[in-house]
Amino acid sequence: MEILDKKSKEVASFFTVLDEMLDSIGQALKNRTPHLNGEKFLANKDVCGMLHISSHTLQDWLDTGKVPFIRIKGKILYRESEIMSLWRVNSSCYNYLNYRI
Repeated sequence: MEILDKKSKEVASFFTVLDEMLDSIGQALKNRTPHLNGEKFLANKDVCGMLHISSHTLQDWLDTGKVPFIRIKGKILYRESEIMSLWRVNSSCYNYLNYRI
């Protein structure tokens, strides 16, 4: 029976596969969206990207109550359904104003 060490081809191959798996898991965790009772939640970065606004604008909207949010353990999250509804309303108003001008 052959003893394998860290320089052996089999062990090196094993660790390469483990590294690839770790990268895949890290990427999946980075891209995940939290769920609670079947509802998807979005982070600040997601909402800013979806609405094409800056983080400063989003903070202003939070402060003035224009965007509904929840706070869980100090983290601010947004229900995807509420943000989509807000996006549709604002998108319709924007299109209406552009066609009128």
